Amino acid sequence: MIEPLYNPSPSRYDDGMAYRRAGRSGVLLPALSLGLWHNFGSRQSFSNVQEMTHYAFDRGIVHFDLANNYGPEYGTAEENFGRLMERSFRPYRDELFIASKAGYDMWPGPYGNWGSRKYLMASLDQSLRRMKLDYVDVFYSHRYDPETPLEETLQALVDIVRSGKALYAGISRYPLGAARKAFEYLAARDVRCLLFQDRYNLFDRQPVTSGVLPLAAEAGSGFVAFSPLAQGLLTGRYLNGVPADSRMAEDRTLHRDVLTAEMQERLHALDDVARQRGQTLSEMALAWLLRDPRVTSVIIGASSKVQIEENLRALRNTDFSDEELAHIDALCGL
Repeated sequence: MIEPLYNPSPSRYDDGMAYRRAGRSGVLLPALSLGLWHNFGSRQSFSNVQEMTHYAFDRGIVHFDLANNYGPEYGTAEENFGRLMERSFRPYRDELFIASKAGYDMWPGPYGNWGSRKYLMASLDQSLRRMKLDYVDVFYSHRYDPETPLEETLQALVDIVRSGKALYAGISRYPLGAARKAFEYLAARDVRCLLFQDRYNLFDRQPVTSGVLPLAAEAGSGFVAFSPLAQGLLTGRYLNGVPADSRMAEDRTLHRDVLTAEMQERLHALDDVARQRGQTLSEMALAWLLRDPRVTSVIIGASSKVQIEENLRALRNTDFSDEELAHIDALCGL
């Protein structure tokens, strides 16, 4: 059977998606972006990968966030994205904003991890081959490397942008002092840091408490939040225990010891607040992030089209009263 040609929705930019400016740049990103960390690699059917990404693009999600080792297995999310480029997205490449990263474990030996120039450049070349691309829109140093001179990592980003293999540079999960130096180094070489990416959700406020989020805004960098639902804890799936098919049951990236009696009480109380707002817990958790104008985009994950559809409903109401915010803070133990 010949697969029909993909024709994206003609109303994809008129269907409720909001676009936000990335710091002091010309780039606009969708308020919600699709992350391909889990559920887009070798353990997922390609038909489902295709259905999810097509649905996302049809709803105005033009930013796809990848990294060299996303899968599982390593590299397979990028390989599947390359199949999508060949089958579906090639005519729409200039409508897409594609990110990749390097900094975590990817291949054996001393050159397949952390932040050396050799690793970053080799990794990007591999990523481009897997994704069937000539360039990515932004390439991140995925984490700060305390052993490699920061100047080496940052100069690699500068040279990658100047080579045309990435249009912009980004950094992810850098501590405050290293982030400040990175913003200054890149700006001094006319390759400003477009995006800073970090974990941020109702329970994890580290970007604010550490000062990284205000620093990024001051430096003119956009901010992209990942893990907005705390690895699924804020989806509502754990209100009544641990479902057998859940991430927590599989003990993958969310562990059972997180779900204490106190945590369950907090989740139920937060769910009550969400219901009063006419939202699900996950919708409210996403809306809470998007209420902050310093947050350029929030990366959502998904295992089905239905999950993307639910997450998109968060865009309908991102306003919170002062009383709601104070109540949420108290429920989160702040």
